Amino acid sequence: MSLSEKKNLKVLVIGSGGREHSICWKLTQSELLGKLYCLPGNAGIADVAECIDGIKVTDVPKIVEWCTGNAIDFVVVGPEDPLTHGVVDELEKANILAFGPNKAGAELEGSKAFMKDILQKSGVPTATYIRTTNPDEAKEYIKKTGAPIVVKASGLCAGKGVIMCFTEQEAIQAIDDMMVNKIFADSGNEVVVEEFLEGEEASYFALCDGKTAVAVAGAQDHKQVGDGDTGPNTGGMGAYSPAPILTAEMEEKVMKEVMIPTVEGMAKNGTPFKGVLFAGLMIKEGKIKVLEHNVRFGDPECQTVMMRLKSDLLKVLILASEGRFSELPPLEFDPRTALNVVMATAGYPGSYPKHTPINGVDDAAKQPNTMVFHAGTDKKDGQLVSTGGRVLGVCALGADAKEAQEQAYKSVACLKWEQGFCRKDIGYRAVARLNQ
Repeated sequence: MSLSEKKNLKVLVIGSGGREHSICWKLTQSELLGKLYCLPGNAGIADVAECIDGIKVTDVPKIVEWCTGNAIDFVVVGPEDPLTHGVVDELEKANILAFGPNKAGAELEGSKAFMKDILQKSGVPTATYIRTTNPDEAKEYIKKTGAPIVVKASGLCAGKGVIMCFTEQEAIQAIDDMMVNKIFADSGNEVVVEEFLEGEEASYFALCDGKTAVAVAGAQDHKQVGDGDTGPNTGGMGAYSPAPILTAEMEEKVMKEVMIPTVEGMAKNGTPFKGVLFAGLMIKEGKIKVLEHNVRFGDPECQTVMMRLKSDLLKVLILASEGRFSELPPLEFDPRTALNVVMATAGYPGSYPKHTPINGVDDAAKQPNTMVFHAGTDKKDGQLVSTGGRVLGVCALGADAKEAQEQAYKSVACLKWEQGFCRKDIGYRAVARLNQ
């Protein structure tokens, strides 16, 4: 019997970001849910789930012990770290169903070098590259190829391990920073040096059951910290869904050329992939190339997809985890555009102050068609305070990108947070398309 046929399920979400807040918010709308927990959660998640403190998201034995002791039926893993630590493998050994890939599947994100090799073997279009653990070999390739060029730390770097280099000198410096000076610790022991791709970036989500993939939705995010895509890369300063560049025809192409071949390639490799596959794409003149694969819902894109999703998320994730795609009804989405503006602490993505007071969140959330998803927040003596770099995601629905953008920024204006900042142009590409 499928878990999806049971009621009063006890569900745990692992994670503490805006992505997890939006997932928890959507799960509470399921008729299958009995009790929702989040480990560790944050100040916003505490409004919709019971937060579990004192266990690290990478402490797999403690997580399994807690789930067993609390008779948890189903676990949704938000971030990549617990996945690459094998939390799904251990939960399954304890007969607890979990949504997300096992440790071998999570290597698609845990190692950019592994991911590039899978793409190449599976015939998925991607930038030409080398993978190496030798700084001299990397520098030789840079000199031979010339700039612009991209240098990536192969391991996990919280979205910050990719450096776009516009001169050979910058690229050689990036190799020294990663491989010699160890700015990303062991994550930079191996690097991928690849061709610099031009075009328009977009993201795409698909659910996978180890054998095949089912389309979810597309989105576009804004990686750079400053307006007009300037300044250093971040984990993402905002997003919107759907992305106009991902027409129905283009979505079909993404599934056929990228998602399904990747899942089939992983199965052939002996590392079947279950969970959500999240592809970063570069699109130019109708041609697609894969920039990266992530093995979880992207953040801040997830929030926009959750705002639009009308289907029962809990049921969908259970059926995907059980490999029962044949029983999965087509996913239903609100046709409107959802747009998410990330509020970050001044100084991000560099160093920034913590525990700065934030007010006006309730006023922002009261605006029509708006949700404020918490990322790096906590409560200190009843006062909401910041605890991270990316702190809030102000997400609004509108008839089109322009309306969603206007509504989101109206809500942002309600916030009173001296140390907070955001980009003022989230959604500019989609709005420009409307004006054409």
